[in-house]
Amino acid sequence: MDLDLRLVRYFVTVADELHFGRAAAKLFISQPTLSKQIRKLETDVGGALLVRDSRHVALTPRGDRFLHLARQLLATADQMLREPTPHHLRMAHIFELDTSRVVADAFHTAHPAIRLVQSQMDSARQLAALLEDHLDVAIIRVTSTLTAAHPAGWQHRLLRLEPFRLVGRPGDPRRPSVSLHERPIEVFADAPGTALYNVHGRYLSSLEQHTGLELRWLGNPGTFDTCHAALTRASDRAYLLEFASYARRYEEFGIPAYRPRELQPVYPWSVAWREGEQPESVRAFLAVADDVAARLHWLHPERGDGVPLWAPPEDLAVA
Repeated sequence: MDLDLRLVRYFVTVADELHFGRAAAKLFISQPTLSKQIRKLETDVGGALLVRDSRHVALTPRGDRFLHLARQLLATADQMLREPTPHHLRMAHIFELDTSRVVADAFHTAHPAIRLVQSQMDSARQLAALLEDHLDVAIIRVTSTLTAAHPAGWQHRLLRLEPFRLVGRPGDPRRPSVSLHERPIEVFADAPGTALYNVHGRYLSSLEQHTGLELRWLGNPGTFDTCHAALTRASDRAYLLEFASYARRYEEFGIPAYRPRELQPVYPWSVAWREGEQPESVRAFLAVADDVAARLHWLHPERGDGVPLWAPPEDLAVA
């Protein structure tokens, strides 16, 4: 039997999305065609790879093993087909958060001859892509859970402790800080138990547990413009817990942002790279990242007097 790489790519896309509709849109084919092609792949390999019903899609145990091998196979195929391009560097961003973008801009300024190839992926997908040689560097949240799942093949170091701010509503007065318990706290994130609950969501769950807050989970609309539109439509009084890099953008629209009064949550961003001898482009990127972190005091975030920094225990163990 000759394994059809096209079908393998279809399967990996479905496994990444766990949703046939989204996968089909990403592959620019119809959902019935995608379902038919996945069934053909399962016939070719002699077993079910996915369990699907009207509400969800999941990997079978065989599908989980096949996914690992499929990623390796596609990485090898891509490497065989790709022309050698020593003067490029592959990285990814998480929505419009600015840590990776600030480093990317500084890297381009310092090394304009090295072409940046950029994508968008969350932390877990970035690490998988890094280990499979689809990315050269990653800027992600590294936790003890992540390092236990992937104990070898990569290295990382802490780059930034990004503070969170409490974003008010249009017309709220400006002041330095507000209490976490003054109003309900909303978050743009997918709630526990949903299919898209991710690394960021687990951070927020840990904050809930530590503070006793009951967050309002609003889902993850992704882009800043969509988040801003949702906030301006809100009719009740609440605070939005938001990354500092987004909070500054709300302030540009006249919406105030405040420091939390009881504690200062910080989100640890790390830069990661594969183990082994690094090409010059990766060494240059790591040097630029360290320079940016030092220049912008990323490891010493602003906070109120006497307010302790807070991050989940698993983040602190890694940091």
